[in-house]
Amino acid sequence: MIVTLIIACEIGFWVLLAVGLALRYLARMPRLGAAVLLLEPLLEVVLLVVTTIDLRNGAEPDWKHGLAAMYIGFTVGYGHYTIKRIDGWFAHRFAGGPPPVGPPKYGMARARHEGRLWLRTVVAGAVAAVLLQIAIWYVGDAGTTDSLLAWQFNAARVVGIHGVIALTYALWPKKPPVNPDSVRVERPSSVGEKS
Repeated sequence: MIVTLIIACEIGFWVLLAVGLALRYLARMPRLGAAVLLLEPLLEVVLLVVTTIDLRNGAEPDWKHGLAAMYIGFTVGYGHYTIKRIDGWFAHRFAGGPPPVGPPKYGMARARHEGRLWLRTVVAGAVAAVLLQIAIWYVGDAGTTDSLLAWQFNAARVVGIHGVIALTYALWPKKPPVNPDSVRVERPSSVGEKS
């Protein structure tokens, strides 16, 4: 049931996002569109409540509960960012807004962007770890919480791997490609030619 609810929350996220943006830009009802977009966090609250009820009713803590915590963490870390990016694209595409500014592609600007994304991953991992720890305390039986502990390790591993990837952008910044039109090829001068 938890996995089905996670899938339903993900589908609900995109449906609410589409409806909210359509109301905001296509139907010219910005307040109603914003109200629909504000319903997004309720999906995670429902998932959290159902997961808690499932554990309270004696369900064995397993990977489904860990996945629910990771999903909620990801939504907290990246939900607003995702909505903001898609809102910018939708405003440009359907409401004549300015084209959305994409992330920088090169140099230290790209490294800073990747660092900010990594901080979102840190938030997502921390939220997941805290929710998992609360579930471990709630269940209380050390023998049955091994799965939840493993998911805490998975959250830390995701944060660590993303941190290493983000660090590579700072250590080895990507350079822009060389434009062949801007490169001036100098012709070697002959001995008798005037410069």
